Order: sequence, then C-alpha cells, then structure tokens
Amino acid sequence: MDNVYLKWFTNDEQFPFYIQYGGHKEDTPLHKHDDFTELVIVLNGNATHIVNSETYFIKKGNVFVINGPTYHAYQNPHEFKICNIMFRSEIIRSAGPDLCTSNGFQALFVLEPFYRNIHSFQSGLCLSIPSMEHVASIIFDMINEYNNKHQGYQTMLISKFMELVVYLSRQYDNQENGTDSNLMHLANAISYIEDHYLEPITLEDIAARSNISVRTLNRIFQSYYQTTPISYLQRLRLERARMLLRQSGHPITKISYDCGFNDSNYFTRQFSKTYGLSPKAFRLNQ
Repeated sequence: MDNVYLKWFTNDEQFPFYIQYGGHKEDTPLHKHDDFTELVIVLNGNATHIVNSETYFIKKGNVFVINGPTYHAYQNPHEFKICNIMFRSEIIRSAGPDLCTSNGFQALFVLEPFYRNIHSFQSGLCLSIPSMEHVASIIFDMINEYNNKHQGYQTMLISKFMELVVYLSRQYDNQENGTDSNLMHLANAISYIEDHYLEPITLEDIAARSNISVRTLNRIFQSYYQTTPISYLQRLRLERARMLLRQSGHPITKISYDCGFNDSNYFTRQFSKTYGLSPKAFRLNQ
C-alpha cells in the first residue's frame, strides 16, 4: 500500500489544486492520499472500486469523494475514464454558509468521505445522462483553464470548482433513490444545525426537521459522527464565540448570548473546558 502526495502532481504550494482526465487500462495499486482530498467523477466505462477492504462496482455517472486516511484502488477497468480533482480540504471549508446548510453538500463532501473511512459505504450519487453532460462541460472548461494558465486562471478554476460543488450537491439532494436514508436524515440534521446554531434550538427541533425521532437522531449521529447533536451544536457556537473574541470588542456576556448561550457562566465553563483558557484569558492572549 502506497502513500500518494499532491506534490507529485503539482509543485505550486500557493495553489494546492490539480485536475486531470484519468484513463485507466490497468489495475491501480491500493493507496491513500497523504495530504489531499480527491473528488472523482466517472466519465465512462466501469471498474471495481476497492475502498479499504470493501469492493464496489462503479460506472459512468458515479461521483464520490475520497479523503486522506482512506485506502482505495481500481481493478478490472473496462473503457474506464474518470476525472480526478485533487485539492486541500481548506478549499471546501471556504464554501459559503448557504452551501454548508445544503443536505447534498453535507452528504457528499462531509459525511460520505468521513463515514467511508470507518465503515463500508458506497457512493450515493449517480448522475443522469443530462447531468453528466453538464458536469462534463464544467470539467472541460476547468481542464482548459488549468492547462493554459492564462492570467486569472486560479480564480477562474476555484470559481468553476465551486460551481461544480454546488451542482453536485444539488443533484445529490434531488435524487430519490440509491441514497442511504440514515445519511440523508443526518444531512438534514446537520444542515439545520448549521443554519440555526445561533438560535435557541432543541433536540426535538432538530429531530422534527430531520423527520426522525430524537432517539433515532442520537443513534445515527453517534454512529456516523461519533458525537451527539448537542455536542456538535455547542462546538459550532464555541467556534463562533472564539472568532468574535478575536475580531470584535464586544463584551463577553454579549458574545455568549449572541452565540446561543443563555447563561454566560455556562458559556465560560464550556469555553474553558474546550480551549483550556477562559474567554477573557483567550482574548488577552490574541
């Protein structure tokens, strides 16, 4: 088993991004990506996809994301052609808050690659022929930009890449079949939390938005994310508070309430437990 590094494909440290058409006539060895994430779109043909110790049949239209710790390989390719887009995770993390509340985005770019590394999980997105044609046109423009490297190509590439991410997220969100129902319930829950984490929301609110019971919500959250919905909600609130402590001069009590904490003393205790410093000490150290 091999480690694969982004620097094998590009030496540009300022722009950690690479895109290519990949034609596979032979089996590829089992490998993992040491320092990058890969978006794969199957453009033609089929193959057996090995993910850790599991095998899956993949074909034209399948789309999936492989993150760093996951081993994978292709075997028995037949007229197999893919598009590989390799990028550092910070590019995806720069997505706007409206996209982070998309169920399809959470499922395809966050939950699937995370869950695939700890359990067997097959890709949930398979594009229709019209959708494939649209995706292929975006990819064609991206590869031309990358190869020609005209002035402003990096900005254009990131713009096109985010267009592709949004389009694929919408397709995932809209498809009715072939998607793990628990994954989509979880994506519903996370997108709701991401959209309302500064508001007073309860487990019952999250479960109702996800069309499941509180018990089921807790179970699938723990199974997929190894944490509870309330812990996830609190982490978002604390990260927001930490940002405001750095960037604003607002009183700590106001920040605690603005970030969804009804009790500033409770906020201080949770902040200190998470970051090892009180909010006041954290602000003074910035």
